[in-house]
Amino acid sequence: MAALRKNNTWELTPLPQGKNAVGVKWTYKTKVGPNGEITRHKARLVAKGYSQIEGVDYTETFAPVARFETIRVVIAIAAYRGWELHQLDVKTAFLNGELNEEIYVQQPEGFTERGREELVYRLRKALYGLKQAPRAWYSKIDDYFERHGFTKSHSEPTLYIKKVLDQGVMYVCLYVDDIVCTSSSKKLIHEFKTSMESEFEMSDMGLLRYFLGLEVTQTNSGVFISQSQYAKHLLSKFKMAHVKPDSTPMNTSEKLVINDGADKVDEVNYRSAVGGLIYLTHTRPDLAYSVSLVSRFMQKPSKTHLGAVKRIMRYIAGTYEFGLWYDQLGELELVGYTDSDWAGCGDDRKSISANIFMLGNGAVSWSSKKQSSVALSSSEAEYIAATSAACQGIWLRRVLDDLGLVQIKPTTLLCDNMSAINLSKNPIMHSRSKHIELKHHFIRDLVKQGLIQLEFCGTNEQLADLMTKAVTKEKFVYFRRQVVYYLDGGGAKKGILGRFVGMFGIVGIEGIGVYYLDGGGAKKGILGRFVGRLGIVGIEGIGVQERKHKRSSWKPLSDLFD
Repeated sequence: MAALRKNNTWELTPLPQGKNAVGVKWTYKTKVGPNGEITRHKARLVAKGYSQIEGVDYTETFAPVARFETIRVVIAIAAYRGWELHQLDVKTAFLNGELNEEIYVQQPEGFTERGREELVYRLRKALYGLKQAPRAWYSKIDDYFERHGFTKSHSEPTLYIKKVLDQGVMYVCLYVDDIVCTSSSKKLIHEFKTSMESEFEMSDMGLLRYFLGLEVTQTNSGVFISQSQYAKHLLSKFKMAHVKPDSTPMNTSEKLVINDGADKVDEVNYRSAVGGLIYLTHTRPDLAYSVSLVSRFMQKPSKTHLGAVKRIMRYIAGTYEFGLWYDQLGELELVGYTDSDWAGCGDDRKSISANIFMLGNGAVSWSSKKQSSVALSSSEAEYIAATSAACQGIWLRRVLDDLGLVQIKPTTLLCDNMSAINLSKNPIMHSRSKHIELKHHFIRDLVKQGLIQLEFCGTNEQLADLMTKAVTKEKFVYFRRQVVYYLDGGGAKKGILGRFVGMFGIVGIEGIGVYYLDGGGAKKGILGRFVGRLGIVGIEGIGVQERKHKRSSWKPLSDLFD
């Protein structure tokens, strides 16, 4: 209430005839930190927006938020350039939004003014719960950025860029009231924080550590993001925290279909579990296909479907600490992988499209979805998947252009089907392609314009294969090691290398330089014989070969002691 009065949010007035008084209520929330600890308890007065009347109490309601792909791109660039990532939080952000409509709300329970109970509040500014509150806040903060010399991205309306002559460049990502910023200049970051605090009531969170459930670890060599605490909380919620882990999220011998004859289970519980898993895929590309598959059965799920969800959770139980790693190696070049599983859906025989995009050495975007129409051949399925990937690639190129990382060369899409590659280059019309819908030929224009370039890669190098179907443990782990990482500054406590790492006195992945397990072949290095025997394909920093997009480099043993 103090914040509302301080912000001059409303004024008491009689309710005009013909006007609607929106109800209000109190909500309570416990906020937690990156380690699951309680940071504070919050009480918030919200409007009962469901009682608003469209056309009377509100018109436009849309407000954008940053896409997770954009957030990952900004983190990848900051990691590559060695920039610090900072976080700010706008306190009671929606209360800053200015309303264009005439809105009245009832006095809150327990805070009615004695002798004036019949009066209502006319809102001067937005209140949480109003349908137009997010839009009002976005208009307010967008105006701030415009007035202070920021340029808004054409492709991402919550990404702002500011270039200052002789000082550097700054990026700002906005997700409602949470702000992530990074810059080549610490001075620019300080000036930005000072400017924001002069206009809004702010919380300076310092270096980015915990953002929208993502745990962020910034080191001298890169940035690691994961959702380990979120994953643990999710499994605890569904009483799966102490189960025996599985090595893969799916059983290759089990085919899920809608009508499997098994008993039905509670829809609400199933949807809650799958919804929680969907959010976990923001840092876990290895879960993309399995979670996409179980999400098809939200209506009337069966025990078989629930069993598949539990299998995913058992896999997570052994991979809590997995996440994404962005470093300063390689180049900031966007590379995509596209693949398809022809007729992969057992119900309607539609195919699965999958793609993953790497920026430098880190994954920034991925997708696993069922195609909208039945493909008559594997080539057609691959072609449709490639077009979908190309659309995402074009959007990512434009975001990078706005950030000043102009992709001069065509973005490479790696595909393991030559027929699909040929279709993208030439208007081949024959019995197997003449029927393909017009929208799927969009990729030809992109190839012709020099924006996208399809190249062939073998099936064993196709990272997107991880997200098209359930694969064997060996193949799954092989691909996973190229996109998902494990970082532990306190020692190598988990994973197949644990006992050997201990033997050689290597104390931790973060501290000593064992950054990731790779997939190109362990040919030498002090761990070579163990690596070869176990099928582990690379350890950076110990003299083992490291594979990155068809390029290899050798890491000397001396790097271990830098």
